[in-house]
Parts: sequence; structure tokens; C-alpha cells
Amino acid sequence: MSAQPTTRTLEFDDARLANELFGPQNGNLALIAEKSGVTLNTRGATLLASCENEKELHTVLNLMTQLYGLLKSGNPVFPRDVVYAYGMIAREPATDLKAIFKEAVFVASPKKTITPKTLSQRDYVAALRENDMVFAVGPAGTGKTYLAVAMALSKLLSKQVKRIILTRPAVEAGEKLGFLPGDMVEKVNPYLRPLYDALHDMLDFEKVSEMLETGVIEIAPLAFMRGRTLNDAFIILDEAQNTTPEQMKMFLTRLGFGSRAVITGDVTQIDLPAGDRGRSLPRSGLVDAQRILDGVKGIRFLSFHEDDVIRHPLVGRIVQAYERIQTTDFGKKD
Repeated sequence: MSAQPTTRTLEFDDARLANELFGPQNGNLALIAEKSGVTLNTRGATLLASCENEKELHTVLNLMTQLYGLLKSGNPVFPRDVVYAYGMIAREPATDLKAIFKEAVFVASPKKTITPKTLSQRDYVAALRENDMVFAVGPAGTGKTYLAVAMALSKLLSKQVKRIILTRPAVEAGEKLGFLPGDMVEKVNPYLRPLYDALHDMLDFEKVSEMLETGVIEIAPLAFMRGRTLNDAFIILDEAQNTTPEQMKMFLTRLGFGSRAVITGDVTQIDLPAGDRGRSLPRSGLVDAQRILDGVKGIRFLSFHEDDVIRHPLVGRIVQAYERIQTTDFGKKD
């Protein structure tokens, strides 16, 4: 005989906020039920949760209690926040959602105000404020690079750092780099274009040009970092999955006094060429760093997931579909 489901109730003291928590047509509850397997029903401002799995039941009750507390504190809760908050609490039951909302407020640039749009982004911004080195790993469209650039500009304009250095490995170029027209800067610029795009979205074109000319902002391929010590700088390494372990170690040891570093990447999008003897799974410096540096004081690792994608909703479904295929095919040999 199968176990009988356990039912628990939560009674909220404000019917309006309870309805906001449940979402239009109980849409937020439907999202949580889909993720957790817990059956959720409402009776006025009362939530009824039923499940055979006591752990999932406890996770959902913890989640709903904390989300209701956020609403009572005046923090809006969006469907994307609900999904991300469930994932956070499922992975780490001691997560304090209110602390995350309190710590991450706004990131401002002269051209526009940039607001973290999801709970995951708020957690990321808080990590950028509190740690000298942050690794942000996850799919495209989660705001990893964009928010890092915004935070760098915020630190620069408040004179907490003296310059910004943005870098990427130009691994896609490979041996083809020599065949491209122009000098070295012109050859690698196409691979650095996303970093320019983020800057131009936050600052006027003339201001960006002035900062680039004076060296206050430097955008360069990763190879240009070798042999340097970078003091009083906010340094961003983008597309870090395409570094080799040797390149990653080289970059991480460039950090000087008064500097901060952000390393972003997506370990499902490694473009490193196959090694000698036809090795089909090249080692990624980002993957190695996650393994080697886990638990090192002063370094924070954050993981983004397909639920955090803030581009067109279809992008999240595409990422999810590719991850399913890669999980199924992992380890198969031709």
C-alpha cells in the first residue's frame, strides 16, 4: 500500500497579501506544485499543502512562509522569484530570503538605473558587494556579465576602484586570427563585442570612448593579462569556460591590492578545441576552478539555472532542452 499524503495548513493574517502570494488564478501555487510535487489548495487566506514526501512538504511550507514575510515587508514577489526561491530553499533549507532582498538594492549608472530583476540576481549583486572574487556559472540570459559590468561601473563612479578591466578568451579565433584583417586589436574586437554592448547600454558612447582612450576602462583578450599585477581594479573575466586551467590560474593570480574579480561562464558551452591525439573533452579552467577553489575563504560561487533566464521565455526552454540532451548523451562514445 502506498503511503497516505500528509496535509498541513498555513493561515495568513492578510487576505490581500495571501492572494498576492498565491498569484493570479493561483498561478504561483501552480509553479510551486509543478516543481515540488506538493498539492496546493486554498480556502480564503488559508493554504492547504498535501504530499507523501515530508521533506518536500516542509520545503514548500518554509518557502511560502518566507515569501509571505517578504510581501509583508513591502517587497514585491514575481513568479520568477517564486521559482528561484523554491530552488534555493530546496538546495539549502537555511536560506534567508529576507536577508537577500535587504542586501541587494540597486546598481546605478549615469545613463540608467539597473535593478536586479530576480531573486537570483539579487543574490548575485549581494555577492558582488561582499566578496573580492565571485564565480557566476550558468546559461546565457541570466544577467551574469551585464550585472557584473553594472557593478563595476558603480564601483568606479563611486571611486572604490580606479579602473575596470574586461577580458575574454578569444578561443573561437584559434589559428584563424592571423587571417583576419587589421591589427591585433581589430582582430580580437569581434570576440569582445558583448562587453562593449553592455558598456554602451549604461554609458553614453562619448563617455565610453573617453574612458577607453584614457585606460580607465580596458577591454582586452585574456592573453594580454599575462605578467601583469592589477591593483585598484574591478576585473571581469567573461566566457571563462573557454579558458584552459593554465589560463585560469594565470588570470586569478593577477589580482592585486584593492581589486575585485568576477568570473562568469557556462560550463555547457565549452568551445575549447580538442587537444592533441583527438581528445574530445578538453579541460576547462572554469570547471577546474570550481573543483579546486570550492570552500576557499573570500571566494563565492553562484549557480544560475534555466529558470533564471530573463530573455525571451523560449530561450529558457531551449537551454533546458539542450541540457536534457547533454545529460542523456554524456559519456557516450562515437
